[in-house]
Amino acid sequence: MQKLNFSDNINVKSSYIIKIESKNQINQKEYNEEIYKKKHLHIILSCAAVILWMILIFVLSAQPAVQSNRVSKKVTEVIEKIVNKIIPGSDFKALNANRFIRKNAHFFVYLILGILTSVAVRKFGVVGVQGISLVLLICVLYAMSDEFHQTFVPGRGPQIMDVLIDGAGAVVGSSLHAVIININKRLRLR
Repeated sequence: MQKLNFSDNINVKSSYIIKIESKNQINQKEYNEEIYKKKHLHIILSCAAVILWMILIFVLSAQPAVQSNRVSKKVTEVIEKIVNKIIPGSDFKALNANRFIRKNAHFFVYLILGILTSVAVRKFGVVGVQGISLVLLICVLYAMSDEFHQTFVPGRGPQIMDVLIDGAGAVVGSSLHAVIININKRLRLR
C-alpha cells in the first residue's frame, strides 16, 4: 500500500475541487442555454399570438357589409335573449343595440390586440412609457391599415371613429397588462 504524504493529499483535493468547478461551469452553461432557448420560444410565441390575432381582425374586416351585419345581428340577438332571461320584462331590443355592440366589438378586439402586443413588446425588453407608446403605435397603425383595407370590401369603408375606438381599446389593453404586471410584482415581493 502506497503512503500518501501531505502534498499528495492537497493535490487530490485540488484536483477534486477543479473537477467540481468544471462540472458546475458545464451545468451553468447548460442552464444558460436552456434559459436562452425558453426566452426565444416566448418571443416567438408572443409574436405569433399577435400575428394570429391580426389575421383574425383582417378576416373579420374582409366580410362584406351584409355578411358582417348578419353575424353581429346574431350576436346581438343572443345578447338580447340573455338580457331578457336575466331581467324578465326588460325593454332591451336587439335592433337598437346592434350598432352599440358592433362598436364595442371594435373596442374589445383591439383591447385583446393591445394585451397581446404588450406581452410581445415586453418580451423584447421594451417596458414603461416606451413600451405602451410602441404598443399604441403598432395597434393604431394596424387599425388604420384595417380601415384602409375595408375600402376594398363591398359595402364597407374607412371610418376615423373606428380607428379612435380601436386605439382606445389598445390603450386599455396595454394599460391593463401593465397593471397586471405591477400587481404580480408586488405579490412576489411579499
